[in-house]
Amino acid sequence: MAPLTPAYFFSHGSTMMLGEESESATYWKKAGDEALANNIKGVIMMGAHWDAPGDEVLVATNPAPEKSPVGYVHPSKYVNYKLNPDLGTAERCIGLLQSAGFAASGSPSFDWIHDTFLILIRMFPAGCPPTTLISGNERYDPHFHMKMGAALRPLRREGYLIIGSGGAVHNLYRNHWMPMLRFSDNFAQERAPEAWALEFRQAVEDVIRNNTGPRFRRAMTRLMKHPLYRDAHATDDHFMAAMFVAGAVGDEEDEGTHGELAAETWELTNMCNSQFVWGRWPKTPALAAA
Repeated sequence: MAPLTPAYFFSHGSTMMLGEESESATYWKKAGDEALANNIKGVIMMGAHWDAPGDEVLVATNPAPEKSPVGYVHPSKYVNYKLNPDLGTAERCIGLLQSAGFAASGSPSFDWIHDTFLILIRMFPAGCPPTTLISGNERYDPHFHMKMGAALRPLRREGYLIIGSGGAVHNLYRNHWMPMLRFSDNFAQERAPEAWALEFRQAVEDVIRNNTGPRFRRAMTRLMKHPLYRDAHATDDHFMAAMFVAGAVGDEEDEGTHGELAAETWELTNMCNSQFVWGRWPKTPALAAA
């Protein structure tokens, strides 16, 4: 039986994470290099800014998508990057989701948003691999999104990389914006992050490090009942990608595969961009080149 590819929950943070260098950006490039060294077939990704209405799930099927503008980032950082929508895999994802009971369909007019192409540019600067984007659902039911990830989990055995792009601590209303607005410095930490941000960030890491398999899935959904969850997430959109990934890495077969904190970047004082990975690649870039 073919091994499972690793899977990732990335916190993409603000749009400025595309324009500025950081520990997270360095790790995204490392993760991309490892994926290419192991000949991935493609990327399947859920972001945080695309939600389907009602009970629907949408899969991007636009053969020539545009990119939404990225605030505070010079266009030279992204306008010439060629997107590579994988329409064949999109149809497979629609079929797998429908078989799992979802009202899934294609979206032939969807244009890509920074929560996905920001990560792709950082991971694969030399060229975008075949990529399929999956929407969230506007009701933000954690079990719904977890089931979506479980439905697409078999593609990990075929060499597809599953990524959720959201946020570990992501409350725009409670960030400190003045250094960004005055000095274009999103990484200025003039003060320590507030206690609610530190506490919830630690709760996320504890759940990911200390639980595997179905127990991990249950622990992730319980985080939305954490007393500081609403402080850390004023809206639920950036946490659904974590549920999606939990579905993809929380099967009984995944018992013993713990998530690892691979990198982390704080910005705007209270936004914590934690980067988590489940699983390891059999080849490193150095071994692949040998």
